[in-house]
Amino acid sequence: MKLKIITANALLCVSFFTTTTVMAEQDERYEHYKGQPAKTLDQALFNLANYNEKMAELIKDGELSAEDMANIHQLSYTLENALQKLDKEVDTLQEVLEEVHLASETMDYETVKNQGKVYLDTSAKIVKK
Repeated sequence: MKLKIITANALLCVSFFTTTTVMAEQDERYEHYKGQPAKTLDQALFNLANYNEKMAELIKDGELSAEDMANIHQLSYTLENALQKLDKEVDTLQEVLEEVHLASETMDYETVKNQGKVYLDTSAKIVKK
């Protein structure tokens, strides 16, 4: 029984150190980038459109070189920033729409007009016409 416990503990230690080593090697192997910022919804949408186009160009023929992979890795940081901002903006948009919804139930005309405009102006930026 003691041998099983010692063996299990040894395996856990080996597993931990192997995982830590692999993670450290991955951090050393890949260069990390900040990507372009997405401080506003407009900036996020601009970056999303442009960097999607860049990625599409790289993967369109199905053949990817090591340089293509490095470029995709680098541009993915900008795409991640854009999507994070878009996610936050959509969360806020949901809150604004909920205000409109609740105000419509209580016949709060002013809130419906004001927040409805905020909702429509913001959602128009992300809805493709």
